[in-house]
Amino acid sequence: MALGSFWSKVRNLLGQKSKIDQDTIEELEELLIEADVGFETTDLLIENLQISLGKQRHYQASEVISTLKNEIEKLMMEDDQELSSSVEIQKKNEGIPHVILVVGVNGSGKTTSIGKLAFKYVSQGHSVLLGASDTFRTGAIEQLSIWAQRAGCSIVKQQLNSDPAAVAYDTIQSAVAKKIDYVIIDTAGRLYNQISLMNELKKIKRSIAKVLPSAPHEVLLVLDGSTGQNAVNQAREFLNQTQVSGLVMTKLDGTAKGGVLIGISQQLRVPVRYIGTGEAITDLQLFDKKEFVNSLFG
Repeated sequence: MALGSFWSKVRNLLGQKSKIDQDTIEELEELLIEADVGFETTDLLIENLQISLGKQRHYQASEVISTLKNEIEKLMMEDDQELSSSVEIQKKNEGIPHVILVVGVNGSGKTTSIGKLAFKYVSQGHSVLLGASDTFRTGAIEQLSIWAQRAGCSIVKQQLNSDPAAVAYDTIQSAVAKKIDYVIIDTAGRLYNQISLMNELKKIKRSIAKVLPSAPHEVLLVLDGSTGQNAVNQAREFLNQTQVSGLVMTKLDGTAKGGVLIGISQQLRVPVRYIGTGEAITDLQLFDKKEFVNSLFG
């Protein structure tokens, strides 16, 4: 995972000295803010770092790096990465689809992420059905249809400007009848302040529950990692409007600074579930915070 020059600066700052003093800690604080960790999270991170290091005038560079890595891990919310697979096995045994509702703003990589996620499940031997409930955006249904073909799964769709909730309802009905393992429902890209669209999202959830009361089992919010702190703001507002169980961070392919993942996880207490690292259909990974933190420090 390439995370840009900002973390290279952090590595260089801490790696070029055998001893670290308070001036260096202040430089580190500035670099963390530049790396999109955010002011609030950076303040907390530096405070925790200094408490863990103790009241010394100088520190071993290796000790600072090790402690900083530990403190970043502590701030990031733990995600039960077995959630999807364990729930899926249970649902499959009961003949009940595992339903994932995907939300986000236009341009975040929402539909692309759905295609990649569908391919991931199909590659694991699961049956997958997509629901094209993004019926407002021209080309959205066609785009999802192309991804369904690439992933090797089926899709339920209607015409442009059809009722999104009706599409979702039909999708769940079909999935239950066919005992599909996974259902992934696309929704219209929306901003948190578009009240009518946020209400439409609630309507979709009600329609799903009419067929399958326990669904949706997951609500994934897709965020563009390259937008930095704007992604944090978007996530916060979405969480005010709807329940979100996990995040998908896209476009972490060298353009993003990466620190936004730390800030989002710490401030909003929602786990990062997946990260998108490129354009290929295989470029969607389960997020591992330990692996992520290690990658920051090379």
